[in-house]
Amino acid sequence: MLAILKKEINTFFASPMGYLVIAIFLVLNGLFLWLFKGEFNILDYGFADLSSFFLLAPWIFIFLIPAITMRSFSEEKKQGTMELLLTKPIATTSIVLGKYFGAFILIMIALIPSLIYVCTIYQLGNPIGNLDVGSTLGSYFGLLFLIASYTAIGVFSSSLSDNQIVSFITAVFICFLFYIGFEGIADFASSNTLDQFGMSIHYKSMSRGVLDTRDLIYFLSITLLFLLLTKLNISKEQK
Repeated sequence: MLAILKKEINTFFASPMGYLVIAIFLVLNGLFLWLFKGEFNILDYGFADLSSFFLLAPWIFIFLIPAITMRSFSEEKKQGTMELLLTKPIATTSIVLGKYFGAFILIMIALIPSLIYVCTIYQLGNPIGNLDVGSTLGSYFGLLFLIASYTAIGVFSSSLSDNQIVSFITAVFICFLFYIGFEGIADFASSNTLDQFGMSIHYKSMSRGVLDTRDLIYFLSITLLFLLLTKLNISKEQK
C-alpha cells in the first residue's frame, strides 16, 4: 500500500495538478470569504466565526475532490497499466487504499493553510480571542470526515470508467446526492427519516461542536461502503 501511496503523491506533485488543487481551494475560499460581497463574506457578516467557511467548503469539495480522484483508476485503464498493476504481488485492498490515501493526503495538505483563517478570526474578535473554539474544532472534524467520504466516492467513480470526465461527473453526482440530495427528497416526501441518509445533517451536527457517535459511524460507513465497492469493482478486472 505504501508504494502505491508514494506513487500517487509523487504523481500529484510531479505535475501542476497538486499545486493547482491547493491554489484553487485557497483562492476560491479567499475570494468568497474576504472579497466578494454576499452571505459568505466574513467581514460583512459582522461576527468573528468561521461558519461561512464551513458552509462553503463542502460545495467546493464536491467539485474539487472528484477532479483529484477522477484519474485514480481511469488513467490506469486508459493507459493500459491497470492489467500490469493487478499482476504485481499487491493485494487489491492495498491498491485501493493506496489510491484512496494518496488523494486524501493531498486534500488534507490543501486544507491545512485554511488554519490561517482561524488565526485571522481570532485576532478580529472583539475582544481578541472571542472565538468559539469548540464549534470550530467540531466543524474541522466534520469537514475531515466529509472529505473522507467524498474521496471514497471519487475513487469508486474512477474505477467505473476509463474516461476521466465520466468519472468526474459520476463522482460529482453521487457526492451531491449524498450531501444535499436526500435532504431535498425528504422535504419533497415530507419524511423525517430520509434526510438521515444525507451527509449534510450529520455534518451540520458535528459543526455545532458535538461529536455524536452516530455521525462518526455514518461517515465511516459511507467511506467503507464505497471503498468496498471499489475493491469489488477492481477485483472484476482480475478475472
